[in-house]
Amino acid sequence: MNDQAVEATVRRSPLLNRPGAVEDVGTDAGVAAHYGDPHREQRVLEEGLACVDLSNRGVLTITGPDRLSWLHSLTTQMLTNLPARTSAETLILSPKGHIEHALHVVDDGENTLWITTEPNAVPAVMEWLNKMRFMLRVEVTDVTDGYAVLGEPMGAESVAGESMAWVDAWPRIVGDSVAYGPSEAEHPAAGRMWRELIVPRDQLEQAVGERPLAGLWAAEALRIEAYRPRVGVDTDHRTIPHELDWLRTAVHLHKGCYRGQETVARVHNLGRPPRRLVFLHLDGSGHTLPDAGAELTAGERTIGRLTTVARHHTDGPIALAVVKRNLDPELELLSDATSAAQTVIVTP
Repeated sequence: MNDQAVEATVRRSPLLNRPGAVEDVGTDAGVAAHYGDPHREQRVLEEGLACVDLSNRGVLTITGPDRLSWLHSLTTQMLTNLPARTSAETLILSPKGHIEHALHVVDDGENTLWITTEPNAVPAVMEWLNKMRFMLRVEVTDVTDGYAVLGEPMGAESVAGESMAWVDAWPRIVGDSVAYGPSEAEHPAAGRMWRELIVPRDQLEQAVGERPLAGLWAAEALRIEAYRPRVGVDTDHRTIPHELDWLRTAVHLHKGCYRGQETVARVHNLGRPPRRLVFLHLDGSGHTLPDAGAELTAGERTIGRLTTVARHHTDGPIALAVVKRNLDPELELLSDATSAAQTVIVTP
């Protein structure tokens, strides 16, 4: 789905040997974009019957008695005393508060914190974490060669004896945080269920079993429908969490100091984010859609860019975009010859 540069070596999933599998490109190379019928795959996934090959995601572990308090001190979420097999999402920010990485975190309650990242992000995440170890009792290990991820439309945390699973809280407000978009009850994704199951890589096909597979095109369409941001796709080098409504699941507003906290607190307490995320219904009368990254214009003005584009099985062409905060929400936008009607997600 994303054409960012990827490492020369791509882990090619064995599930690409399934009938009809078409490999994705760019960041998501190595797994299937679809298996021959993207719209049907969306419907089956939406019904909770299918699973998605996310084995291109990175997997790392942090072991040692200081693992939770250490990661807590470095990132945006409250992680101290995280209960066993309870999921959390936390962000690594730059010193100026810009989003660098999103970590999906679940602890086994014994000695290991499991983390999944965007494809190819593990080297950068590990490099930064290892620089911040100092004298603490922690060990960071890349286990991507040994473990893979499956996406499932489920909301249950795993229990002892099962594979580790990270459950996505979106769009709930987690802990001491706030929403910059719709309330939990009014959010279009209310009741959404999604989790990442971490399984031994050599048992990936066994974990899928007899369930039908849906490709990333299906998963991305449902992610857009849920207004769910994705780091490296809906973010750029300037993105702060407020712009994408990411405080609701990934930022604790009253925890101790961490890198980028000053920006988070200042924007929340004194200002407004300079940009906002919007959901777009695109003009589907043509055969092609604008590419992710394409500029959005209003008259002569460039007011933002598309971040993710997909075809939904009922809503047709849809997209997420980041635009200027003070843009009139009734204004119709253009990307080349394609028109787009706005639905504001993050309020000014």
